[in-house]
Amino acid sequence: MNDVAESPVDLARQETVGRILDSAERLFRHYGYTKTNVADIARDLGMSPANIYRFFASKVEIHQAICGRMLGAVYQMACQILRAEGSATERLRSFIYAQHNLTVETMLDQEKVHEMVIVALERDWHVIEKHIDRLHDLMAEVIAQGIAAGEFAEQDPRIAARCFGAATATLCHPQMVSQCVNKPNRATFEELTDYALRALKK
Repeated sequence: MNDVAESPVDLARQETVGRILDSAERLFRHYGYTKTNVADIARDLGMSPANIYRFFASKVEIHQAICGRMLGAVYQMACQILRAEGSATERLRSFIYAQHNLTVETMLDQEKVHEMVIVALERDWHVIEKHIDRLHDLMAEVIAQGIAAGEFAEQDPRIAARCFGAATATLCHPQMVSQCVNKPNRATFEELTDYALRALKK
């Protein structure tokens, strides 16, 4: 084991960074990203703006760190679902269901959170792209397992994962969900998910 214990200074820094991000996320959720500035975050924490700038160069950097934390939580959820026991079909279905619910409940039902997500999609697309790639990697693992078990047809798992992700994007992409949810002329969650899963089996 080569693990090295973190120094008290490092731990203190991590704790302060965590407090700043918690405060900023709370204020962004309550007042909105555009209406919150670094001075507001500093005031909420009882510290000076200069102290915030010791850890983050700008509000943009704070927002990026919050988005990274949120995407990390989504990835962990995906790992838990896609690497659980059960058939490949049911794991993929459960994953899309969880993603859809998270988008609707956390991002769309809370308007200010939706604003944060839209800012990230428009400005930090490279971060989102990396996140999508990681999710595709997880889905490819599951699809490969489904192929090996005779559950899915022989195919390239990586291409299949990208296609499955694209086919179900309207269920998970915040802007698409906001435009399509509850519209009677759009495919339902069950219809679209079943269709995408059947495509893997042909």
